[in-house]
Amino acid sequence: MVTLPMLLLALVATILIEFVVLLLLGERNRLVLGSSVVVNMLTNVSLNLFLLYIDDSFMTIIIAEVIIVFIEALWYFLFLRNLSRAFVYSILCNAISFLIGILAQSLIILFEYI
Repeated sequence: MVTLPMLLLALVATILIEFVVLLLLGERNRLVLGSSVVVNMLTNVSLNLFLLYIDDSFMTIIIAEVIIVFIEALWYFLFLRNLSRAFVYSILCNAISFLIGILAQSLIILFEYI
């Protein structure tokens, strides 16, 4: 059973990962960096609650991630006024946090069997 601490861990990890990705991409605007935290609070919590209570199939996760990329790109566009840069930020942030999440879950499962 997924608990509140696990949901919070996923949220905090996502925020930290995506914040670091933005910094590595050269973003220094505090408004953009802060907005990243806000949009991740909205999208990450919504996604994880949906997966927890409605449907957690692989296809649902992929479709939801694509929708989140568009939502976050539009969110970044509000602050950047550059659509291509907003999409680059959103795609890279979400791809990297998604892959790190899969890696972390795989390692947890692996260590449960050791």
